[in-house]
Amino acid sequence: MSEPVLQTIGLRRSFTQGGETIEVLRGVDLAVMPGEIVALLGPSGSGKSTMLQAVGLLEGGFEGSIRIGGKEAAQLNDAGRTAVRRDRLGFVYQFHHLLPDFTALENVVLPQLVHGAARPAAEARAHELLAALGLDKRETHRPNQLSGGEQQRVAVARALANRPALVLADEPTGNLDEATADKVLEEFLRLVRGQGSAALVATHNERLAARMDRVVRLHEGLLE
Repeated sequence: MSEPVLQTIGLRRSFTQGGETIEVLRGVDLAVMPGEIVALLGPSGSGKSTMLQAVGLLEGGFEGSIRIGGKEAAQLNDAGRTAVRRDRLGFVYQFHHLLPDFTALENVVLPQLVHGAARPAAEARAHELLAALGLDKRETHRPNQLSGGEQQRVAVARALANRPALVLADEPTGNLDEATADKVLEEFLRLVRGQGSAALVATHNERLAARMDRVVRLHEGLLE
């Protein structure tokens, strides 16, 4: 049996506010298997983003174990965390965070160059992804020349460009109207499944969560 691409054991995170300690994560145990798409469901403020920041190695202050690809990652130094994010993870956020001075194509090429790909291969991969997302005629446009849905499609292409083992998506359609959200999620799921990546997708939308392989609910700092 294959091991989880992501596993957390006893994951905790608390904040101090006004002299009071607020426990956001109170010992979260989760395993995501290779190729599995898991919806992390919960209302705003339930700790979904905190959970993704933890497993994405984006900030410290957490207690517990985070294993990515079978290797402990929680205690890595900055260089080690950067290497895991670069080599194993892809990220999609509610807001696209595209580089404004670069075209759609360049936004998908750049992370591949950072990963060590040769430019011809990186451009070929970017062309492939953008075409699959219906953006082949928008490759030379900068983000401010694209609609919200188009910008988020570019963000999806960027996240998948290096064929990460695990994609982390934080409310990836939360800033879109319902019809556009449905379309972007459909394309996201199709591409993730097509390349065999796993994904953990934070959402408050029950209808969208139901389209994924499994749903886990975050409530009062624990998974249900």
